[in-house]
Amino acid sequence: MAISLVWSRRLVMAVILAAAFAFAPFVPVSKAGDGDIVVFAAASLKNALDEVASAWSAKSGGKKVAISYAASSALAKQIESGAPADIFASADLDWMDYLARKGLIKPDTRVDLLGNRLVLVAPRDSTAMVEMGPKLDLAAALGDGRLAVANVDSVPAGKYGKSALQRLGAWDAVKDKLAQAENVRAALQLVARGEAPLGIVYLTDVASDSRLKVLATFPEDSHPPIIYPIAIINGSSDPAAKSFFEFMRSGDAKGAFDKQGFTVLNKSLPGS
Repeated sequence: MAISLVWSRRLVMAVILAAAFAFAPFVPVSKAGDGDIVVFAAASLKNALDEVASAWSAKSGGKKVAISYAASSALAKQIESGAPADIFASADLDWMDYLARKGLIKPDTRVDLLGNRLVLVAPRDSTAMVEMGPKLDLAAALGDGRLAVANVDSVPAGKYGKSALQRLGAWDAVKDKLAQAENVRAALQLVARGEAPLGIVYLTDVASDSRLKVLATFPEDSHPPIIYPIAIINGSSDPAAKSFFEFMRSGDAKGAFDKQGFTVLNKSLPGS
């Protein structure tokens, strides 16, 4: 059944507002102070990486870290266009590979830092029930609503979600019922505000918003492994960037990532 014109208008406005909300706390590179370390990081890292940056700043005598959060695809393209970043933290291997092929990262610094899980979420007061498995029927659970996802063609969370839906046989039934957002946090906002009844986000995103609940976790074999690689950008020459990069890998940072639900893949370095 086609959604009503009123709902269509609400959804379009919701996508716009969700994107605005998602980008509101981001630190534009143009506003980074002189001498700040500039990090481009996947939107899903915000809560954990903000905590890591604060801890490092306190430990390093007040040196600042300016972090720009967005979809990994958008950030990689900005770096390619010459944006002055020191460190890139991607939500998938593809976009780090993209920069590596163009010679834009220091290859000897590249590390697979974190892992994550993909989940189906609903507003906390939702009564929806979904049985996760090979015969996943999301269309019935959606009814006249839309499935909130990050862009399925370019944003890692959306790409993982599409892969999982295809593997579980649910893609054809929902591909015309998607509300695609600029990044995973924007998709999360559509569900948190009740503008979309269901959404696909990372497990770590749920920890950032008490208005959501997890209905089901996608099987790990239904999509490529969710891996967050980090690397120093080739043009970075600030020694402090290397210090912060190593701090991200240290035992001092591990607690912040654990708290948000990430799996730390890289063996922690001693406290920096």
